[in-house]
Amino acid sequence: MTHQARKRFGQHFLSDESVVDAIVRAIDPQADDCMVEIGPGLSALTAPLLDRLGRLTAVELDRDLARRLRARWGDDRLNVVEADALTVDFSALIPAGDEGQAGDAGAGVPAHPRLRIVGNLPYNISTPLLFHLMQWAGHVRDQHFMLQREVIDRMVARPGDSQYGRLSVMLQARYRMAHLFDVPPDAFDPPPKVMSAIVRMRPLAADAWRQPGNPAVFERLVSRVFEHRRKMIRGSLGDWTERLDWDALGIAPTVRPQELSVTQFLDMADALAAAGVA
Repeated sequence: MTHQARKRFGQHFLSDESVVDAIVRAIDPQADDCMVEIGPGLSALTAPLLDRLGRLTAVELDRDLARRLRARWGDDRLNVVEADALTVDFSALIPAGDEGQAGDAGAGVPAHPRLRIVGNLPYNISTPLLFHLMQWAGHVRDQHFMLQREVIDRMVARPGDSQYGRLSVMLQARYRMAHLFDVPPDAFDPPPKVMSAIVRMRPLAADAWRQPGNPAVFERLVSRVFEHRRKMIRGSLGDWTERLDWDALGIAPTVRPQELSVTQFLDMADALAAAGVA
């Protein structure tokens, strides 16, 4: 039975086998991997992953597609979680006894995380989903996603780039990321109206990850300044400006936000938290 792509789910099914092969090579799945696929759709990626994995978990919102997945593979090799990925607790998808010993990242976070997450993400929820997944970065070894290329350009942009913004800073504070390759619209059915690409995301190791003293202040700071990205930061910070010792920070209050590094944003956020901003 043919499945009609549903606009409300942002469905564009990957149909080019050469692209599928390239994605699988980039992921390099191993038999004992603890892997989760988001949005398996018509199984273009699911099938070759299962050829190399002992077991796979698939998160699928469309109940018709979830039923197809169960009918094809049953429960022995494929665990189908019928849910909106934005509501899923991804740490709960790690098999019992597979978490490993707690590491430096904190209680309950393994020293050697094994969770691997892959998927052709629905473009209409890609940014909220990336932020949702950050909650479990300590459990994740890597993530490989198909996304709109414009989004990936923003994810990997460096200070001074025109695409550098809130998404760049928030994700680069937690992940090391690489744009692997582009995927043209004709690789999908139906074709999207945009160019797609594959990104690899690896959470920073505990000794390389600098956690903000107050994550909420860090998030508020980054959001506030990039709402007015053409302004000098002293103009977008409002009453926070007076709480910062600019000389101690080594930051000129006249710079624009796109000129600041992730480390400088973290320095500012920690200084604001120390000054009583909550």
